[in-house]
Amino acid sequence: MMRLDSQEADAPLFGDDDDDAPTRQKKSEIKHPLATFFHLFFRTSAILVYLLCEILSSSFIVCMVTIILLLSCDFWTVKNVSGRLMVGLRWWNQVDEDGQSHWVFESRPATSRKVPTNSESQIFWLGLVVCPVLWVIFVFSTLFSFKFKWLAVVIMGVALQWANLYGYVRCKVGGKTNLRSMATNYLGSQFFKRAMAKQGP
Repeated sequence: MMRLDSQEADAPLFGDDDDDAPTRQKKSEIKHPLATFFHLFFRTSAILVYLLCEILSSSFIVCMVTIILLLSCDFWTVKNVSGRLMVGLRWWNQVDEDGQSHWVFESRPATSRKVPTNSESQIFWLGLVVCPVLWVIFVFSTLFSFKFKWLAVVIMGVALQWANLYGYVRCKVGGKTNLRSMATNYLGSQFFKRAMAKQGP
């Protein structure tokens, strides 16, 4: 198991909680249909309830509580289930014996028999990226339309879904990688390639 945090964790590693049966399925198959369904169900349901709230119910409190429950279920499902099953990534926070909090980011080793399929990986990352962007758009639309009663709900949507996105990006690129420096290095390399291409024959 590749550890992306220097602290040892009490939680089982990927190799400890997976069975050893080999999986010889095609890359295009969905091996975890239930996890895939709920990965999208809670987050899309929260967005639909927010958009259709005035049609579904005349009570703001009912809609608000429903959206918050859906967002909470989505956060727990994506963080604890779908990320581990669909893409072999996992992150969590643990407190050591000294009372200090540590973030742990893990990814299943490439040599593992449980290799994520392309279909599941695409569905996972698509849902993980698109929905937080929509909640950010909802924040601006709430401000511009002066519907301030929804501000707490949309901010919670942004916070919960961006937390999962950030955690899984850290798992993907490396727990100790500075995301800002990674983006700077990427842009620098692209600029260098274009400059060299212009100078070519």
